Amino acid sequence: MPKSLINHKVIANVTGGLIIITGVLMSLSIPISYFFDGTALEPIIISSSITIAVGVLLKIFTRDHSNDEIKKREGFLIVAIGWIMMALFGSLPYVLSNAIPNYSNAFFETVSGLTTTGASILDDIEALPKGILFWRSMTQWIGGMGIIVLTIAILPLLGVGGMELFASEAPGPTKDKIHPRIKETAKRLWLIYFSLTIFQTILLMYPGGMDFYDAINHAFTTMSTGGFSTKQASVAHFDSAIVDYIIIIFMFLAGTNFTLLYFGFKFKFKKFWHNDEFKWYLGAVIILVAVILPVIYHYYPNQSFEKPFRDVLFQVVSIITTTGYATADFTTWGTFVTFLFFLLLFTGANAGSTSGGMKIVRIVLLMKNGYLEFKRRLHPNAVIPVTLNKETVPPTIIYNLLAFVFFYLSTFVIGSIVMTWLGVDFLEAISAAATSIGNVGPGIASIGPSGSFFHLPDASKWVLSFLMLMGRLELFTIAILFTPYFWRRN
Repeated sequence: MPKSLINHKVIANVTGGLIIITGVLMSLSIPISYFFDGTALEPIIISSSITIAVGVLLKIFTRDHSNDEIKKREGFLIVAIGWIMMALFGSLPYVLSNAIPNYSNAFFETVSGLTTTGASILDDIEALPKGILFWRSMTQWIGGMGIIVLTIAILPLLGVGGMELFASEAPGPTKDKIHPRIKETAKRLWLIYFSLTIFQTILLMYPGGMDFYDAINHAFTTMSTGGFSTKQASVAHFDSAIVDYIIIIFMFLAGTNFTLLYFGFKFKFKKFWHNDEFKWYLGAVIILVAVILPVIYHYYPNQSFEKPFRDVLFQVVSIITTTGYATADFTTWGTFVTFLFFLLLFTGANAGSTSGGMKIVRIVLLMKNGYLEFKRRLHPNAVIPVTLNKETVPPTIIYNLLAFVFFYLSTFVIGSIVMTWLGVDFLEAISAAATSIGNVGPGIASIGPSGSFFHLPDASKWVLSFLMLMGRLELFTIAILFTPYFWRRN
């Protein structure tokens, strides 16, 4: 018999490991629930136990394949199946606690968390048990850096195939290495991620004035650029300039390439100023604030300059990093500003960060290539390469970039069409599709910063969940599974 194209046993083995980790992380909500209110304690224990048990069974039945090599096809399938399984089991606490009894809503909320999108169906967040809200924030923290990277960092079960998983899941078009061994790279990334989360938690408590519960939840969802809050009014609930500025700083850091942050931890700050993408990222924030602030200033009569400046800076950083927190509703600032923020739903921050979207580096390369096309028209025989960070970008990267942008926009258009076909209003449809594939969170119209996705049809929530997964896994990781090339040898 010919050898199978795909090793299903190794896929089940690694997926079992991911499910176990999901269950263990879910169990961290148990002491939170017990300490604060206890109303969801039993459902969380049951959910965690079921999740861990299923993962252990998968590991036991496939234990003979734990050291098998993971090839490209297995890598893509593990990432896709792993995220779907995480979402399916991650929905259990919502359903069993009756916090979100409708499974379509529960799955949507879980996928929104794991993909760090931040779109929510909740209209009364404070009414949910604190253990459930902690798990809700935890899903974003898990998804921020990626549970696959976490697994590579702490479990020696992926062998040489670890690179295949990391490449499939790591965000952005570049795979900068900070260590020749992928496992060591993953460890360093998670150490930075964990350290910044702890540091932000401390700052939100002192001097921010938050209690530990709110501080740790908001640190989880800031560093993951997720945007889930423990308050219905989001960060606006705290009405604190100190809290706003702390979150602005950490959103900006979370939107920065983590390789750069690693060099920053080693005091190699020149790396930032030699990085074209970071300079464009910083410049975009400055320019957008300078453009928007004069336009919306009249919405703040009898207020000092600081308040509108802070609100604009907060919303610009929140949307460009795809975090989705709100201190103000940008859809009330006029059509021009709303349109600018709609465009930001597509951009995202740096490659190699926890943000979603197309990533600034792709937009920069697209602009440079478009500009150089004029020179190529005048000098058709000249070789005029695109450069980034003073290095020539290989043509294959440009071809990949053009394919990605085309596929990204095509997915947005198809998603919007499907949403309108399901009866969703036009503005809601296009903004829901854009914010889902970009993993941003709030859209425009009734799903803006002040609204929720609760009223959308259940079928549309499954469509948006699929778009969120597509966006989080950089489109091709999911889309390639639907091509005939993936399932045949040649």
